[in-house]
Amino acid sequence: MSLRIAFCASNAPIAQAAKAALSRQYGDHSEQHADVIVALGGDGFMLQTLHRTQDLPAPVYGMNRGTVGFLMNEYSEHGLEERLGEAEEAVINPLSMKATRMDGSVHQALAINEVSLLRAGPQAARLRISVDGRLRMAELVCDGALVATPAGSTAYNYSAHGPILPIGADVLALTAMAAFRPRRWRGALLPKTAEVTFEVLDPEKRPVMAEADARAVREVLRVDIKSEPAIAHRVLFDPGHGLEERLIREQFV
Repeated sequence: MSLRIAFCASNAPIAQAAKAALSRQYGDHSEQHADVIVALGGDGFMLQTLHRTQDLPAPVYGMNRGTVGFLMNEYSEHGLEERLGEAEEAVINPLSMKATRMDGSVHQALAINEVSLLRAGPQAARLRISVDGRLRMAELVCDGALVATPAGSTAYNYSAHGPILPIGADVLALTAMAAFRPRRWRGALLPKTAEVTFEVLDPEKRPVMAEADARAVREVLRVDIKSEPAIAHRVLFDPGHGLEERLIREQFV
């Protein structure tokens, strides 16, 4: 019995052309009734697809028709059903973000890669950090800070000189961006069960915004972050090129 495949693509012409070609060859089923969803684009589109389909049972297999493509497999129109049948599965739990703004409103979002706090004005941010309700840092003066999942540890976290985490690691990375005080503080590794709270000090003079996978909330006073084990994103990779291998390989380039 052949696989029921649903194709989705970013708006890029190269991705739309790939979707048309693959649909002609393999058919195109609805995502609700598909055995697997094939996403065509780059990492940004892959994240959008995972968020959009998180309540569906089908896993997602990405093929790179974008730029970076860290979460994507190599594109080919040939042998797709065989590749899907042999693919390795990685399960990713997202982070949940609860951001409280200066006006008292509360905004919630999920992040597969990271939740980040960024200064939104000319002056550095001043943040207070608590973990599981216990104060860990009374003041961090920085351009920003983030909490990253293992899947997101090679993205913004790695650019900020944070550690790359094995995909199976039950830890989160807390990483500072351009820390001024403490000057040499680079961050911390926390248990996956940890709940991290950032409080913004002097928010009117030093405004801060929060982002969950690029979904922004401005003028935040407090941001609470924790892993969300009830949500599991199933991502497929070609054998020998799974996320675990990619995370290891990235550390030797």
